[in-house]
Parts: sequence; C-alpha cells; structure tokens
Amino acid sequence: MSEVLKTEGDVNLSKERKLWQQRNVTDEETKALLKEDSKVFLHQAMSTPCLDVLNACSDAVIENLEGKAYLDFHGNNVHQIGFSNPHVIDKIKNQLDELSFSTRRYTNKTAVNFANTLTALLPKGLDRVLFAPGGTSVVSMALKLARVVTGKHKVISYWDSFHGASLDAISAGGEAVFRQHMGPMMPGVLRIPPPMNTGGFFEDEMKSADYLEYVIEKEGEIGAFIAETVRNTDVQIPSTAYWKRIREICTKHNVLLILDEIPIALGRTGKMFAFENFEIEPDILCLGKGLGGGIIPFAAMVCREEHNVAQDISLGHFTHEKSPLGSAAAQAVLSFIEDENILQKVNDDAIFMQNELEALKHKYPIISHVRGMGLLWGLELGDPITKAPAMEEAEKIMYNCLTLGMSFKVSQGHVLQLSPPLTISRAQLQKALDILDSAFSLLN
Repeated sequence: MSEVLKTEGDVNLSKERKLWQQRNVTDEETKALLKEDSKVFLHQAMSTPCLDVLNACSDAVIENLEGKAYLDFHGNNVHQIGFSNPHVIDKIKNQLDELSFSTRRYTNKTAVNFANTLTALLPKGLDRVLFAPGGTSVVSMALKLARVVTGKHKVISYWDSFHGASLDAISAGGEAVFRQHMGPMMPGVLRIPPPMNTGGFFEDEMKSADYLEYVIEKEGEIGAFIAETVRNTDVQIPSTAYWKRIREICTKHNVLLILDEIPIALGRTGKMFAFENFEIEPDILCLGKGLGGGIIPFAAMVCREEHNVAQDISLGHFTHEKSPLGSAAAQAVLSFIEDENILQKVNDDAIFMQNELEALKHKYPIISHVRGMGLLWGLELGDPITKAPAMEEAEKIMYNCLTLGMSFKVSQGHVLQLSPPLTISRAQLQKALDILDSAFSLLN
C-alpha cells in the first residue's frame, strides 16, 4: 500500500485514528456496523473505513449511535443553514406531493422559479444556468462550456486546488492525492502556484498574478482559468487587488474566469457569493454543496448570456437536470438566508471568531497563523522554533476535540479548518472554542 498523502482532509488509516477508536468506540452495535461498513463498501482514502456511526443530525450538531453529540465544524460544506433545517424539509415535502421528478424533455415551474431567483441575486449578465446532481458535474460542464465559447481546450488552475473527484475534475485540480495511480490526465491543463498568504511560492501574491499572465502569453490557446475565490480547504484568502488583477488579465487575453464557489458560497464568507468580497465578477460561477440544504444533492453553473452558444452540444444531460426536489431545496435555502438575516449574523460572528482565535494564538505559540472571513477559519500549526508544519500535533488536536465533542477536518496536514453551520448560536461557538482550548492544553 502506497503512502497516504496528507492534503485534503484527515487520514482514515492513521495510528491516531486507530487509537481514538480503541478508546472511544466501545458500543457493540457501533463496532458491528463499522465492521459491516468496512466489509461492504469499497475502501478509499478519507472515507471508508469510517470513524463512527451517525444516528441523527440537527442544526449544528451530529449525534452518534450511542447518543454522543458533536458540534460539526466540517459538515462536508453542505450545512450552511444547518442540518435538517425544518424550512427546507417542509418545502421538499410539499414538492414531493406536487412533482417528485421531471424528465429531461420537460421543464417544471419549481426549476424555472429557482433559476430566476438565483440569477436575480447575481450581477447583471450572469443569467444563464444549468443544474446538476453535484459540484463535480458542474465543474465538468464549466470546462466543456469554456471550450465551446473560446474554441480553446487549455485551462490553467492552481497547484493544490480541488475542483471535484471525477477524472476531468482531478485533471483540472491540483491535489496530488486525487491523481496518484490514475495515469494520463485530461490534456491541456497547466498549473501555477497559488497566491497563498502564508508559506506560498511567491513572497508577493501579485507575482502569482503576473505569472498567470506570463503562462497565458507564452503557452497560447488558453481558454479558461479555474480557481476557488477563497480556497476552502486551508482557508487561503487573496486580496481584492489580486482578484482585480486576475480579472483584468483574463479579460485582456479573452480567457474565461471560472470561479468555483461550490463549498464557500451561500453566506459562508459573509456575502451570498464569495466573489462579492473582492469587487469582481466571474464569467462562469460554480455552485453546489449547501445549495441542496444538506439534504438533496444539487448544484448549479451560472454563465453569461453571450455564452449561450452550445445548443448543439449536451454539456450536462443529467437524469436529474431540472430536479424539482433540488430546486425546491435550493429555493428554500436562499429564502431562509434572506428571511433570517443570516449574512448579518455571519459578519457579526466573524468579529467574535477573529478576536477569540487571535487570543488562542497568543496563548498557544504552536498556532502560527489565524486567517478567515465570515464563518470560515483556519488555524495553521507550526513548530514555534523550526517553523516546520506541526502535522502530528494537528492530528492529535483533532482527535482530542472529537473526544470532547467537536468535529472538524485537518487540511494540508497542519491546518485546522473550522467551518460551522451559519445558524450556529453564539453559545455553541463559545463551547467549540473552549473545546479547542482544552484540546491544545492536552498537548502539554
């Protein structure tokens, strides 16, 4: 068995994982289910074998079979408005009674209404949509559309980026853990160093932008640049100046700017869409994850009117293309965010989190950087003397937190990524911070 690369998520075959399960998984029914799960499901990194068995989920909390509750600061990025949101569930139930499925030959009012609701929230001109069952499929459609619109097949992305797990998506992405053993990838993909504000290839993020233009000019035939507006996994946040320069470069060279906001849109960064924080607009926008309310797999690609030029091509052609259930869930998500003033809450919570996490950093020197916006935060851990990434400590802290009732993921092996539901209460945020404090203290 080859070495497991510590990049996206925690490692499910590590020594720490086994130790945690030995100490914490004592229920016989749980053990039996984990054994059966491991027997029947194909094993893969960051998935099966599994950690525990869930029995319930509600708002910011997941609960295992024994009744132990975890505050979920991971949620696979689908829990913007919390788990089992009653508003979303009611709308899905109503839709089930009215129209549960729509075949591709027909449309339905729920899908049309949601498409209009979504585009009304976006800048003028971003008014054409396609739906799909998941974010990876949306990225696939975006890459296809860029080829059709530009007539060019080459695409640029960042090293260490993630845009989905299908063969075309991992070809465009930059995380090695998804490409190892896969053989030849989709041709025409070039990768550049990301504008990371800590530990990056470039000391100045604007040099990353300059390098993008250099590659476009030297390579030629570049049709698209795909990037997360804010990198979700380890919370890397470029500046507004950087994104304005990227937009300028793409426009100058007729390169479509594809922004992947599948995990970070819908209020996560304090705005409905992350790009609104940076005074730019994409040519193609990819949405997913929480769009289905954490219940229905649902995603969307939005593009400009002038890109409606693929009438003779099936960009998606998915069985659930205009899913009335997915559309009903997504409509409910957007209305809940607006009706409950979630964006204002997130921005208020961001100030609280910034202050509390900076205080934690001051208390524990192993925290080398705190960065975030809205309710997306990263704690980067490094040895205070050597500055080397503190990977073992990061994993220990994660399992300490799990023992104490808090779940999150570790990214890049040494970044604690904190991404709670946007509906989380201030008391729950404080409880989570107290758990983090205790978990750090246990290292000593």
